[in-house]
Amino acid sequence: MIEQFPGGLSRRNFLVLAGLGAAATVAGCSRGGGAGPAPTAIGPDSTAVQAAEQVRRANIGTGNTVTASLRARPTRIDLGGVQVDTWAYNDRIPGREIRLRRGDLLRAELTNDLPAESTIHWHGLALRNDMDGVPGLTQPAVAPNNPFTYEFLAPDAGTHWLHPHVGMQFDRGLYAPVIVEDPADGADYDLETVVVLDDWLDGVTGRTPDQQLDALRQGGMPMNGMGMDHGGMNGMDMGAQTDPANPLGDDTGDVQYPYYLINGTLGADPFTVRARPGQRVRLRIINAGADTPFRLAVGGHQLTVTHSDGYPVQPVTGSSLLIGMGERFDAIVTLGDGVFPLVASAEGKQGQGFAVIRTGAGGRLDPAIRPAELDAPPITGLALRAREEVRLDLRNPDRVHDLLLGMDMSGYRWTINGATYDEHTPLEIAQGQRVRLRFVNQTMMFHPMHLHGHTFQVVDDQGAGPRKDTTLVLPNQTVEVDLDADNPGQWLVHCHNLYHGEAGMMTTLSYTE
Repeated sequence: MIEQFPGGLSRRNFLVLAGLGAAATVAGCSRGGGAGPAPTAIGPDSTAVQAAEQVRRANIGTGNTVTASLRARPTRIDLGGVQVDTWAYNDRIPGREIRLRRGDLLRAELTNDLPAESTIHWHGLALRNDMDGVPGLTQPAVAPNNPFTYEFLAPDAGTHWLHPHVGMQFDRGLYAPVIVEDPADGADYDLETVVVLDDWLDGVTGRTPDQQLDALRQGGMPMNGMGMDHGGMNGMDMGAQTDPANPLGDDTGDVQYPYYLINGTLGADPFTVRARPGQRVRLRIINAGADTPFRLAVGGHQLTVTHSDGYPVQPVTGSSLLIGMGERFDAIVTLGDGVFPLVASAEGKQGQGFAVIRTGAGGRLDPAIRPAELDAPPITGLALRAREEVRLDLRNPDRVHDLLLGMDMSGYRWTINGATYDEHTPLEIAQGQRVRLRFVNQTMMFHPMHLHGHTFQVVDDQGAGPRKDTTLVLPNQTVEVDLDADNPGQWLVHCHNLYHGEAGMMTTLSYTE
């Protein structure tokens, strides 16, 4: 049972809670359903949420419990020659990896030693609703000097991660990998390494993410020096073709960061993978950046992408991979003999993250090196196809919701269906429905749209699009995704550009009865 909310709620949390306590309203941009008594939202403390967790434990539970302890607090971090004051879990970035098997029970205690409320969101896991970590929607925010224990069955194998869902906190150092192993994996690789990408500004010359967001809201676009055009367009061609070499367009973010990190460190003191020539390494790649997509390549090598957001795809081999904020990809690389750069170039920006793969003799590499592989058109998530065993069955949707992604040109105000999160109308669904979400991008920027508590399948004409929880929606284009409504509760849908989300581009998918 979830504990009662304390007094002093923010306006956002008050409005969200009021919406849960009242009869839900069908969104004006939605289709499906019928007339009848006003439905009631299924809250995180409902018997339906508890029952769904019990079914998971009965069907796929291993009986094994994995424990973790995460202490969030202010700390000083060495980024590899640059000292910054930031917030982190257990005084390190990324936080210590949590690794478990599909069907294990995770019991993770958050101790909040920050000077602000916080939570943990388990990005990519279709877990029980009351453990999803969204304050005011699924749980109360954890107050300073207080603990909170997250306990849930891990139902989905794959590369996932955790971060707060309070304000700008994960643009600090508050994130960590969560790897859920599939016992069937391992035949196609010899070793693996987790690669966490991040854009970094916190603590650099006194700068904080909150200050950066305030500057954007106050019309401070010149602060990033990028001269971006963020606005929407009327009469646009929603079927416009993209340049394969530049799929995100010219406007890829709102902030020019001073540093880009791989596994918490700069190229001056790079993270190093040590292996033997001929070994196959599985790279589990996580983009934990707040505003930056990355184009990743290994110098002198090809990447074979095998998984997207934890789900297997038909393998695709290419020179580079484009990964949006919140996305995860697994890629296998067969290693040559020598020392090779692993580079994550900030797409559309200046700078890159740099790491090293070392299998033999060789000197120090220049952190500014740019592998030729980065110049080839990248593999993108939208181009992948799900493996047959994880595809949804072909079925017409019972409910369709349009999500119109826009921006109010009067200020830094990003919207879904013309409303910010404080103003949103929940998107109603019911247990057992096949639901289609249509992300219609009416802006000149791409948006990595993330759904909590579910995976969806990108719609194509053969029912074979990738299974994902975060999908890129390119400028002026539409992406449709299908999901099965099998995890009751209240679930956030939002842009995983943290600045866009905090400026309003969030809504909720609301189970009702």
